[in-house]
Amino acid sequence: MPLESLSALQALSGRRSIRNYTADPVTDEELDTVLDAALRAPTANAKRPWWIIAVRDAAKRQALSQVSGYASFCADSPVVLAVCGDDRASQWWIDDCAALTENALIAAAAIGLGTCWVGIHDAEYQGRDREQYVRGVLGIPEEVRILCLVALGHPAEQKQPHDRATVWGDYVKHDQW
Repeated sequence: MPLESLSALQALSGRRSIRNYTADPVTDEELDTVLDAALRAPTANAKRPWWIIAVRDAAKRQALSQVSGYASFCADSPVVLAVCGDDRASQWWIDDCAALTENALIAAAAIGLGTCWVGIHDAEYQGRDREQYVRGVLGIPEEVRILCLVALGHPAEQKQPHDRATVWGDYVKHDQW
């Protein structure tokens, strides 16, 4: 039986970064729904240069929460997704993995889950390379890159969608700058 979900446009307009999660577990069906949507993302030349590690282990989530000053909530989210890519398989691995991540964020919102993206790729925290740190926690091979982490769980906070003026701002130009 499929999960009840919002329309794609409702999920897109209502999705917000969630940093507080309930203790309710993410079910296998919920996780599979998010992973299936993620893996259906567009990919340059159909290369699919990606992997997702779904981390439920509490000790590993706690360790991942230490990757930066902006990742503490990963310890409390029931699942953390590590989005990994292969820069040898495609020069577009970042684009492809970003599309995969966005699909996961929207799918999660559509079924009532909260998410928050934590940037990992090409970043340091307190002099420590974030990719190397995550690689060590999760046993990721040296040749595999890590784009980001995504905390995933049932929201313990409710946020209103951003209003149109905030979203649109002065970010859209027509025909020229």
